[in-house]
Amino acid sequence: MSYSSWVKSHGEKHNRIMEKLKDLSDDEVIEYFRFENMVEKEPDFCPLYKKSKKCHDIENLNCYLCACPNFRFSDSGFREVDGRTLYSICSVDSEDGREAVSQKAIHQDCSLCLIPHSEEFIRDVFRRDWFEIFNRF
Repeated sequence: MSYSSWVKSHGEKHNRIMEKLKDLSDDEVIEYFRFENMVEKEPDFCPLYKKSKKCHDIENLNCYLCACPNFRFSDSGFREVDGRTLYSICSVDSEDGREAVSQKAIHQDCSLCLIPHSEEFIRDVFRRDWFEIFNRF
């Protein structure tokens, strides 16, 4: 599955959950997306939930922004760098981001970056329609 296809599919799952939460306040919605609650109430939202495994080992993981709005990906690649295709980057060049480099590809490695999983950041960019967040950046 391409990244673009994943974003579309995941955003649709996200919006189905949001439909169920339409009567909650924004803060209540953000709280609902806390990892522990999502594992219990939305086990199909993320494949890691079935193993009760977090994508980032942080205490207050919030899954509202499973994908980071600062992450940029091109299925065909942005450009060639030293004979490799650069497929993904961080638009804010997070100091916690790294590059994963293989023989043919360069990808952004966001595994150490916690920006999109903090409730403070989520509140700053919050929109009930998940796709609107990504269209703003």
